Amino acid sequence: AKEPRFLNNWVLTPHPGEAARLLNSTTTAIAKDRFAAVLAIQKQYGGVVVLKGAGTLISHADEISLSTTGNPGMATAGMGDTWTGMMAGLLAQGLALEVATRTAVYLHGKAADLSAQQQGEIGLLASDLMPFIRKLVNQ
Repeated sequence: AKEPRFLNNWVLTPHPGEAARLLNSTTTAIAKDRFAAVLAIQKQYGGVVVLKGAGTLISHADEISLSTTGNPGMATAGMGDTWTGMMAGLLAQGLALEVATRTAVYLHGKAADLSAQQQGEIGLLASDLMPFIRKLVNQ
């Protein structure tokens, strides 16, 4: 955040600690008003911003979407890579950046929720999402 750049063709995916650094703020301030934080990051850096956490927020051009999918079990290695792969696939199909982002966030979280319903959140692995992602995209 020392030399911020503004681009409209990227997706930033900070967790609250990273969001605080991007805004030269604190995690407490971010937690107090996540909606203001995601808007501020988007205005300062451009593109689409996904503020991760309970109630993931997605901001693009003064618009905020709230994801109601996902669970704490997703805080494991490989989850971000899985989400990135989903994003790449959606973008390759021609979806707009903001549409691909919202879609990937929803599908990723929903697949994690479905997996957790069967096996629990503890020990959730990124690979556990694959059968559910396939099922969701084929509905």
